[in-house]
Amino acid sequence: MPTPLLDDLGADSEARRVVGVAFEMARVALGLADHTALADETIARRMIELVKAGERNPDLLCEGVLTEFREQRLQQQPK
Repeated sequence: MPTPLLDDLGADSEARRVVGVAFEMARVALGLADHTALADETIARRMIELVKAGERNPDLLCEGVLTEFREQRLQQQPK
């Protein structure tokens, strides 16, 4: 996970741990074998938003990211 983005979570070590787990889950679910800066940053930013809103369940954090990626993909498909 892009560590500079974790600075947004402050000293909350549990939030950092949960985001780390959820981050890797999302990368696997999206089939991202290589670490690409754009994809990693996008995943991390969305997860941090969800954590700041109070979510601490790694499964729900991962699902929140996957849902957003699916919605973006649908919007980009030609009509």
